[in-house]
Amino acid sequence: MKIITKSDSIHVDKSEGTSVDYYIRQEYEVHYNELKPGVVQHWHHHQTINETLFILEGSLEAWWLDEDNNKQKCMVNKGDLVEVENTPHTFVNSSGKVVKFIVFRFVLTGEDKREVIKNDKFLDTNLE
Repeated sequence: MKIITKSDSIHVDKSEGTSVDYYIRQEYEVHYNELKPGVVQHWHHHQTINETLFILEGSLEAWWLDEDNNKQKCMVNKGDLVEVENTPHTFVNSSGKVVKFIVFRFVLTGEDKREVIKNDKFLDTNLE
């Protein structure tokens, strides 16, 4: 087991008002974000990395381009999961409160591993 403490993360306060703690690992990355009220992130996309957001607190406007390059918008709220994929996107905090979320970044293979993920737990009853 490895425990990576906040002091081991890379902290960045971005100019547009996003505060991020990056936990960069060998095969994945997790980062914790706080967006101040009124923050509009820069439009961007990823060529290789798949990004997934889990909203911990608050609500965000998720903006992205559809297949026809039309801008789309949806409100995402506490408990929602956003799979960004390689879509150009941005997030906007139009609320009056700080929004907190976690980002998971992976380089995926495209293989369906749901059965392995659902069933890869073995009880160590001899330790109880």
